[in-house]
Amino acid sequence: MSSKKSTEKLDRVVSQARIAREEREKSYRVRALKMYPWVCGRCAREFDEKNLQELTVHHRDHDHDNNPSNGSNWELLCVYCHDNEHSRYIDSSYGDSTTETQNREETYNPFAELASMLKKENS
Repeated sequence: MSSKKSTEKLDRVVSQARIAREEREKSYRVRALKMYPWVCGRCAREFDEKNLQELTVHHRDHDHDNNPSNGSNWELLCVYCHDNEHSRYIDSSYGDSTTETQNREETYNPFAELASMLKKENS
């Protein structure tokens, strides 16, 4: 198989994975916005239809596949507080190796199904 065909297939698979992730995010975002008031859980900034795109859904356990129907793993955060939360989570891995966050594994892997998707494409 030529390098160009391989690159095209890889691009197509990555594109499909991104689309699937976006669809999954839309699903829990819609549910979270119906479930919770449109207020940032950290800074208490209020949102309306005009600026709602700045309100994000944060997964408390950092596992994007953990989406219980009661919303217990979600909190609404503005984009600034959401970025800060993830920065703090990443920064905690540089601290004391005995901390709970240091020992907790990341469970979300956006490319987890990439190998099987590539095999399907080659079939």
